[in-house]
Amino acid sequence: MNAMASPVVFSRDGSIGTVSMQGRHGNALNRDLLQGLGEAFSRAADDPRVRGVLFTSTGKLFSPGLDLQELLALERPAMNDFMALFANVLLDLYSFPKPVVAALSGHAVAGGCVLALTADLRVLLRGAWIGLNEVKVGVPLPYGVAQLLRETVHPPALTKVALLGLNFSDEEAVAAGLVHAVQDEGRLQPYCREQLDRFCSRGSVALTHTKSYLRQAAVERIRAHDHAHRDEFLDCWFLPETRRRIEEIVASLKKRNR
Repeated sequence: MNAMASPVVFSRDGSIGTVSMQGRHGNALNRDLLQGLGEAFSRAADDPRVRGVLFTSTGKLFSPGLDLQELLALERPAMNDFMALFANVLLDLYSFPKPVVAALSGHAVAGGCVLALTADLRVLLRGAWIGLNEVKVGVPLPYGVAQLLRETVHPPALTKVALLGLNFSDEEAVAAGLVHAVQDEGRLQPYCREQLDRFCSRGSVALTHTKSYLRQAAVERIRAHDHAHRDEFLDCWFLPETRRRIEEIVASLKKRNR
């Protein structure tokens, strides 16, 4: 993929790397964006000067989730390949060895919420929404996403987050465990940099090992079982009623963007 055309930009300022999404459709998740994320985080992992990563985006949204406008046209084999890529990138981000702070500068819903869940610290812009709406569309959470949710969201909130597909903002998002803090627009980026500086002041090798220990069990479960459950997602994705819902969403998005 041409770096000039990448929907994800990696940069470094001292010991802090920044991974910024600037893709089409408000950073909706398509193949190019996922590949761009994989490449950017790989660069950050391989650069010994980078001790922590700020994960953010440009535009009004952090990410609205899957790029339905592109994915609707895929047949089952191609959609299976896309979901495999999504699972692999998710694992790469979740097992990333250095600290990651996500600056959620806009709505982070569905797959956008999933990306945020891979970070060590999540900070939401006041007034923005975060949540998982898959069941409302008619598809189950992918197996790997369900595992990340179990590791991050407070158990009493799982019903509202996973089964009812509600969105949360401000202090309600903190209470659910979807984010760690909420900040006003002018304080979001500075606050996230302050938190990264705190992470970077710790012993990097000790932090890496400890992060691995905390996440190892979930990573192993996802690697062992995600593929076996993918057909369950695809079966629901291609149900006629689910396709109708997705078509309605896509038509609404196209009308809004005229």
